[in-house]
Amino acid sequence: MKFRICTLIQPMLLLIFTALIHESYAQRKTAPAAPPTQTTAAPEKQVSKKFNSLELRLPPDTAIITHHQLTVNGQRFSYTATTGTQPVWDENGKVTASLFYVLYTRDDVKDKDNRPLVFSFNGGPGTGSVWMNIGFTGPRRLKISDEGYPVQPYGVEENPYSILDVADIVYVCPVNTGFSRILDPSADKSKFFGVNADVNYLASWIGSFLTRTDRWTSPKFLIGESYGTTRVSGLVNRLQSSEWAYFNGVILVSPTDLGIKRDGPVNDAMMLPYYAATAWFHKRLPADLQQKDLLEVLPEVEKYTLDSYISALTKGGTISDAERNAVAEKVSRYSGLSKTSVLQNNLVIQPNFF
Repeated sequence: MKFRICTLIQPMLLLIFTALIHESYAQRKTAPAAPPTQTTAAPEKQVSKKFNSLELRLPPDTAIITHHQLTVNGQRFSYTATTGTQPVWDENGKVTASLFYVLYTRDDVKDKDNRPLVFSFNGGPGTGSVWMNIGFTGPRRLKISDEGYPVQPYGVEENPYSILDVADIVYVCPVNTGFSRILDPSADKSKFFGVNADVNYLASWIGSFLTRTDRWTSPKFLIGESYGTTRVSGLVNRLQSSEWAYFNGVILVSPTDLGIKRDGPVNDAMMLPYYAATAWFHKRLPADLQQKDLLEVLPEVEKYTLDSYISALTKGGTISDAERNAVAEKVSRYSGLSKTSVLQNNLVIQPNFF
Protein backbone atom coordinates (compact mmCIF):
# COMPACT_ATOMS: atom_id res chain seq x y z
CA MET A 1 0.00 0.00 0.00
CA LYS A 2 1.46 3.34 -1.04
CA PHE A 3 2.02 6.02 1.57
CA ARG A 4 -0.48 8.83 1.41
CA ILE A 5 2.26 11.48 1.54
CA CYS A 6 2.29 14.52 -0.73
CA THR A 7 4.98 14.79 -3.40
CA LEU A 8 6.61 17.71 -1.64
CA ILE A 9 7.47 16.00 1.66
CA GLN A 10 7.72 12.36 0.59
CA PRO A 11 11.46 12.50 -0.25
CA MET A 12 12.18 14.39 2.97
CA LEU A 13 10.32 11.89 5.17
CA LEU A 14 11.88 8.96 3.33
CA LEU A 15 15.37 10.29 4.01
CA ILE A 16 14.57 10.94 7.67
CA PHE A 17 13.09 7.50 8.29
CA THR A 18 15.81 5.78 6.26
CA ALA A 19 18.47 7.44 8.41
CA LEU A 20 16.67 6.34 11.56
CA ILE A 21 16.42 2.77 10.32
CA HIS A 22 20.11 2.53 9.50
CA GLU A 23 20.93 4.11 12.85
CA SER A 24 18.87 1.45 14.58
CA TYR A 25 21.11 -1.27 13.19
CA ALA A 26 24.20 0.66 14.24
CA GLN A 27 23.08 1.38 17.79
CA ARG A 28 20.78 -1.61 18.41
CA LYS A 29 18.77 0.32 21.01
CA THR A 30 15.75 -1.81 21.73
CA ALA A 31 12.47 -1.01 23.49
CA PRO A 32 11.83 -2.19 27.06
CA ALA A 33 11.27 -5.92 27.24
CA ALA A 34 7.74 -7.08 26.50
CA PRO A 35 5.88 -9.32 28.96
CA PRO A 36 7.45 -12.83 29.01
CA THR A 37 4.46 -14.47 27.35
CA GLN A 38 4.88 -12.08 24.46
CA THR A 39 8.64 -12.12 23.98
CA THR A 40 8.95 -15.89 24.19
CA ALA A 41 6.51 -16.33 21.31
CA ALA A 42 7.67 -13.39 19.21
CA PRO A 43 9.26 -14.60 15.94
CA GLU A 44 12.17 -12.79 14.36
CA LYS A 45 10.40 -11.22 11.41
CA GLN A 46 10.93 -7.98 9.60
CA VAL A 47 8.93 -5.66 7.38
CA SER A 48 10.34 -5.14 3.92
CA LYS A 49 9.33 -2.51 1.35
CA LYS A 50 11.11 -1.08 -1.69
CA PHE A 51 11.15 2.62 -2.56
CA ASN A 52 13.19 3.76 -5.54
CA SER A 53 15.17 0.48 -5.46
CA LEU A 54 16.09 1.07 -1.80
CA GLU A 55 15.05 -1.84 0.40
CA LEU A 56 13.93 -0.79 3.88
CA ARG A 57 13.57 -3.20 6.77
CA LEU A 58 12.03 -2.47 10.15
CA PRO A 59 12.42 -4.94 13.02
CA PRO A 60 9.04 -5.68 14.63
CA ASP A 61 10.19 -4.45 18.04
CA THR A 62 12.80 -1.71 18.19
CA ALA A 63 13.35 1.92 19.15
CA ILE A 64 15.71 4.78 18.29
CA ILE A 65 16.22 7.53 20.86
CA THR A 66 17.36 11.09 20.10
CA HIS A 67 17.44 14.29 22.17
CA HIS A 68 16.34 17.79 21.18
CA GLN A 69 15.22 21.20 22.46
CA LEU A 70 12.09 23.26 21.85
CA THR A 71 10.64 26.65 22.81
CA VAL A 72 6.91 26.90 23.57
CA ASN A 73 5.23 29.88 25.25
CA GLY A 74 8.63 31.50 25.70
CA GLN A 75 10.04 28.54 27.65
CA ARG A 76 12.99 26.53 26.34
CA PHE A 77 13.15 22.88 27.38
CA SER A 78 14.74 19.59 26.35
CA TYR A 79 12.80 16.58 25.12
CA THR A 80 13.43 13.02 24.01
CA ALA A 81 12.14 11.56 20.75
CA THR A 82 11.66 7.80 20.57
CA THR A 83 10.72 6.38 17.18
CA GLY A 84 10.26 2.68 16.65
CA THR A 85 7.92 -0.27 16.35
CA GLN A 86 5.92 -2.33 18.81
CA PRO A 87 4.31 -5.68 17.93
CA VAL A 88 0.65 -6.60 17.87
CA TRP A 89 0.20 -9.97 19.56
CA ASP A 90 -2.68 -12.37 19.01
CA GLU A 91 -4.48 -14.28 21.76
CA ASN A 92 -1.73 -16.93 21.73
CA GLY A 93 1.13 -14.47 22.19
CA LYS A 94 2.19 -14.66 18.54
CA VAL A 95 3.36 -11.52 16.73
CA THR A 96 0.94 -10.83 13.89
CA ALA A 97 1.77 -7.22 13.05
CA SER A 98 4.01 -4.33 14.03
CA LEU A 99 2.96 -0.71 14.51
CA PHE A 100 5.25 2.25 13.92
CA TYR A 101 5.08 5.07 16.47
CA VAL A 102 6.83 8.29 17.49
CA LEU A 103 6.91 9.25 21.18
CA TYR A 104 7.93 12.67 22.50
CA THR A 105 8.59 13.13 26.23
CA ARG A 106 9.68 16.27 28.07
CA ASP A 107 12.95 15.70 29.93
CA ASP A 108 12.57 17.99 32.94
CA VAL A 109 9.35 16.36 34.18
CA LYS A 110 10.16 13.57 36.61
CA ASP A 111 6.67 13.04 38.07
CA LYS A 112 5.05 10.88 35.38
CA ASP A 113 2.04 10.28 37.63
CA ASN A 114 0.85 13.82 36.90
CA ARG A 115 2.24 14.17 33.38
CA PRO A 116 -0.48 13.73 30.69
CA LEU A 117 0.11 11.26 27.87
CA VAL A 118 -1.73 11.86 24.58
CA PHE A 119 -2.25 9.12 21.94
CA SER A 120 -2.64 10.79 18.54
CA PHE A 121 -4.26 9.43 15.37
CA ASN A 122 -4.91 10.87 11.93
CA GLY A 123 -7.87 9.97 9.75
CA GLY A 124 -8.24 8.32 6.40
CA PRO A 125 -8.66 5.63 7.77
CA GLY A 126 -5.66 4.88 5.54
CA THR A 127 -3.46 7.66 6.85
CA GLY A 128 -0.49 7.45 9.19
CA SER A 129 0.03 9.87 12.06
CA VAL A 130 2.48 12.08 10.16
CA TRP A 131 0.06 14.98 9.64
CA MET A 132 -0.75 15.56 13.31
CA ASN A 133 2.96 15.16 14.03
CA ILE A 134 4.49 17.66 11.61
CA GLY A 135 1.44 19.82 10.99
CA PHE A 136 -0.29 20.38 14.30
CA THR A 137 0.82 19.22 17.76
CA GLY A 138 4.37 17.87 17.36
CA PRO A 139 7.61 19.70 18.27
CA ARG A 140 8.52 20.19 14.60
CA ARG A 141 6.28 21.40 11.78
CA LEU A 142 6.57 21.91 8.04
CA LYS A 143 7.74 25.33 6.91
CA ILE A 144 4.60 26.95 5.53
CA SER A 145 3.31 30.48 4.95
CA ASP A 146 0.50 32.07 6.93
CA GLU A 147 -1.85 30.94 4.16
CA GLY A 148 -0.72 27.33 4.52
CA TYR A 149 1.51 27.02 1.47
CA PRO A 150 5.03 25.50 1.59
CA VAL A 151 7.89 27.98 1.47
CA GLN A 152 11.52 27.63 0.40
CA PRO A 153 13.87 26.39 1.59
CA TYR A 154 11.60 23.41 2.21
CA GLY A 155 11.94 21.56 5.46
CA VAL A 156 10.79 21.65 9.07
CA GLU A 157 11.10 24.14 11.90
CA GLU A 158 10.29 24.33 15.60
CA ASN A 159 6.57 24.37 16.33
CA PRO A 160 5.85 27.07 18.94
CA TYR A 161 2.26 25.76 19.24
CA SER A 162 3.21 22.19 20.14
CA ILE A 163 1.42 20.66 23.12
CA LEU A 164 4.67 19.06 24.32
CA ASP A 165 5.07 21.76 26.96
CA VAL A 166 2.05 20.36 28.83
CA ALA A 167 1.82 16.72 27.68
CA ASP A 168 3.88 13.85 26.27
CA ILE A 169 2.65 12.66 22.88
CA VAL A 170 2.71 9.34 21.04
CA TYR A 171 1.76 9.28 17.35
CA VAL A 172 0.52 5.87 16.24
CA CYS A 173 0.30 4.54 12.68
CA PRO A 174 -2.36 1.82 12.30
CA VAL A 175 -1.69 -1.26 10.15
CA ASN A 176 -0.90 -0.49 6.48
CA THR A 177 -0.15 3.18 7.17
CA GLY A 178 3.32 4.67 7.66
CA PHE A 179 5.70 1.80 8.40
CA SER A 180 3.09 -0.37 10.18
CA ARG A 181 2.53 -3.74 8.56
CA ILE A 182 1.03 -7.20 9.06
CA LEU A 183 3.95 -9.59 9.62
CA ASP A 184 2.24 -12.97 9.74
CA PRO A 185 1.16 -14.07 6.22
CA SER A 186 -1.41 -16.39 7.78
CA ALA A 187 -2.93 -13.66 9.97
CA ASP A 188 -6.67 -13.07 9.66
CA LYS A 189 -6.81 -9.66 7.97
CA SER A 190 -10.38 -9.14 9.13
CA LYS A 191 -8.93 -8.55 12.59
CA PHE A 192 -7.26 -5.35 11.32
CA PHE A 193 -9.57 -3.86 8.71
CA GLY A 194 -13.01 -2.63 9.72
CA VAL A 195 -14.34 -0.10 12.23
CA ASN A 196 -14.55 -2.52 15.18
CA ALA A 197 -11.44 -4.48 14.15
CA ASP A 198 -9.44 -1.25 14.01
CA VAL A 199 -10.60 -0.28 17.49
CA ASN A 200 -10.01 -3.72 19.01
CA TYR A 201 -6.38 -4.30 18.03
CA LEU A 202 -5.39 -0.67 18.69
CA ALA A 203 -6.86 -0.87 22.20
CA SER A 204 -4.76 -3.95 22.90
CA TRP A 205 -1.67 -2.22 21.46
CA ILE A 206 -2.22 0.86 23.64
CA GLY A 207 -2.60 -1.32 26.72
CA SER A 208 0.76 -2.95 25.98
CA PHE A 209 2.34 0.44 25.33
CA LEU A 210 1.18 1.76 28.71
CA THR A 211 2.73 -1.27 30.40
CA ARG A 212 6.02 -1.04 28.56
CA THR A 213 6.43 2.69 29.19
CA ASP A 214 5.14 2.51 32.78
CA ARG A 215 2.47 5.16 32.13
CA TRP A 216 -0.65 3.55 33.61
CA THR A 217 -0.80 6.15 36.37
CA SER A 218 -0.46 9.13 34.02
CA PRO A 219 -3.48 11.18 32.95
CA LYS A 220 -4.33 9.71 29.56
CA PHE A 221 -5.96 11.34 26.53
CA LEU A 222 -6.89 10.38 22.97
CA ILE A 223 -6.80 12.85 20.07
CA GLY A 224 -8.10 12.02 16.60
CA GLU A 225 -8.41 13.94 13.34
CA SER A 226 -11.12 13.35 10.71
CA TYR A 227 -11.78 9.57 10.71
CA GLY A 228 -9.52 9.53 13.74
CA THR A 229 -12.42 11.10 15.65
CA THR A 230 -14.51 8.01 14.90
CA ARG A 231 -11.57 5.82 15.90
CA VAL A 232 -10.89 7.49 19.26
CA SER A 233 -14.60 7.62 20.10
CA GLY A 234 -14.70 3.84 19.82
CA LEU A 235 -11.27 3.39 21.37
CA VAL A 236 -12.08 5.11 24.65
CA ASN A 237 -14.98 2.70 25.23
CA ARG A 238 -12.99 -0.36 24.18
CA LEU A 239 -10.01 0.61 26.33
CA GLN A 240 -12.25 0.85 29.38
CA SER A 241 -14.09 -2.39 28.75
CA SER A 242 -11.25 -4.67 27.59
CA GLU A 243 -8.03 -3.10 28.90
CA TRP A 244 -9.30 -1.46 32.11
CA ALA A 245 -7.63 1.72 30.85
CA TYR A 246 -9.70 4.73 31.90
CA PHE A 247 -8.92 7.86 29.93
CA ASN A 248 -9.26 11.43 31.16
CA GLY A 249 -10.45 12.93 27.91
CA VAL A 250 -10.98 12.64 24.15
CA ILE A 251 -10.07 15.45 21.73
CA LEU A 252 -11.78 15.65 18.32
CA VAL A 253 -10.05 17.55 15.48
CA SER A 254 -12.03 18.22 12.27
CA PRO A 255 -14.58 15.67 13.47
CA THR A 256 -16.70 13.45 11.30
CA ASP A 257 -20.47 13.45 11.81
CA LEU A 258 -20.23 10.46 14.20
CA GLY A 259 -23.77 9.60 13.11
CA ILE A 260 -25.17 12.86 14.49
CA LYS A 261 -27.17 15.09 12.12
CA ARG A 262 -26.22 18.75 12.45
CA ASP A 263 -27.75 20.21 9.30
CA GLY A 264 -30.07 23.20 8.98
CA PRO A 265 -30.11 25.92 11.67
CA VAL A 266 -27.96 23.81 14.02
CA ASN A 267 -25.19 23.53 11.43
CA ASP A 268 -25.39 27.25 10.63
CA ALA A 269 -25.36 28.36 14.25
CA MET A 270 -22.57 26.04 15.41
CA MET A 271 -20.04 27.94 13.30
CA LEU A 272 -20.21 30.98 15.58
CA PRO A 273 -17.69 29.75 18.23
CA TYR A 274 -15.22 29.00 15.43
CA TYR A 275 -15.66 32.51 14.06
CA ALA A 276 -15.19 33.96 17.54
CA ALA A 277 -11.91 32.08 18.03
CA THR A 278 -10.66 33.25 14.63
CA ALA A 279 -11.70 36.85 15.26
CA TRP A 280 -10.01 36.77 18.67
CA PHE A 281 -6.77 35.54 17.09
CA HIS A 282 -6.84 38.37 14.54
CA LYS A 283 -7.79 40.93 17.23
CA ARG A 284 -11.13 41.80 15.63
CA LEU A 285 -13.38 41.37 18.67
CA PRO A 286 -14.66 44.28 20.83
CA ALA A 287 -12.12 45.48 23.39
CA ASP A 288 -13.84 43.91 26.40
CA LEU A 289 -13.73 40.47 24.74
CA GLN A 290 -10.33 40.91 23.12
CA GLN A 291 -8.60 41.54 26.44
CA LYS A 292 -9.85 38.21 27.82
CA ASP A 293 -8.19 34.84 27.33
CA LEU A 294 -9.75 32.81 24.54
CA LEU A 295 -10.79 30.12 27.02
CA GLU A 296 -12.86 32.77 28.79
CA VAL A 297 -14.48 34.02 25.60
CA LEU A 298 -15.53 30.69 24.10
CA PRO A 299 -17.85 29.51 26.91
CA GLU A 300 -19.81 32.76 26.58
CA VAL A 301 -20.13 32.34 22.80
CA GLU A 302 -21.05 28.65 23.09
CA LYS A 303 -23.75 29.41 25.67
CA TYR A 304 -25.31 32.07 23.44
CA THR A 305 -25.15 29.73 20.44
CA LEU A 306 -26.96 26.91 22.24
CA ASP A 307 -29.44 29.01 24.23
CA SER A 308 -30.42 31.69 21.71
CA TYR A 309 -28.81 31.58 18.27
CA ILE A 310 -30.06 28.15 17.19
CA SER A 311 -33.65 28.85 18.24
CA ALA A 312 -33.57 32.25 16.48
CA LEU A 313 -32.47 30.69 13.20
CA THR A 314 -35.21 28.05 13.37
CA LYS A 315 -37.81 30.84 13.16
CA GLY A 316 -36.70 31.71 9.65
CA GLY A 317 -38.83 34.46 8.13
CA THR A 318 -41.17 34.56 11.13
CA ILE A 319 -38.57 36.13 13.41
CA SER A 320 -39.56 39.61 14.64
CA ASP A 321 -37.59 42.68 13.59
CA ALA A 322 -36.61 43.32 17.21
CA GLU A 323 -35.22 39.83 17.72
CA ARG A 324 -33.57 39.89 14.31
CA ASN A 325 -31.69 43.07 15.23
CA ALA A 326 -30.74 41.71 18.66
CA VAL A 327 -29.35 38.52 17.09
CA ALA A 328 -27.43 40.52 14.48
CA GLU A 329 -25.81 42.59 17.23
CA LYS A 330 -24.72 39.48 19.14
CA VAL A 331 -23.40 37.69 16.04
CA SER A 332 -21.54 40.86 15.07
CA ARG A 333 -20.04 41.11 18.56
CA TYR A 334 -18.82 37.50 18.58
CA SER A 335 -17.70 37.23 14.94
CA GLY A 336 -15.94 40.56 14.43
CA LEU A 337 -18.16 41.29 11.40
CA SER A 338 -20.31 44.39 11.08
CA LYS A 339 -23.97 44.24 12.04
CA THR A 340 -24.81 45.30 8.49
CA SER A 341 -22.98 42.27 7.06
CA VAL A 342 -24.81 39.94 9.42
CA LEU A 343 -28.20 41.38 8.45
CA GLN A 344 -27.36 41.25 4.74
CA ASN A 345 -26.59 37.54 5.14
CA ASN A 346 -29.91 36.91 6.88
CA LEU A 347 -28.16 36.14 10.21
CA VAL A 348 -26.39 33.11 8.70
CA ILE A 349 -22.64 33.58 8.08
CA GLN A 350 -21.20 31.05 5.62
CA PRO A 351 -17.50 30.13 6.00
CA ASN A 352 -16.54 31.44 2.56
CA PHE A 353 -18.05 34.84 3.37
CA PHE A 354 -16.41 34.94 6.79
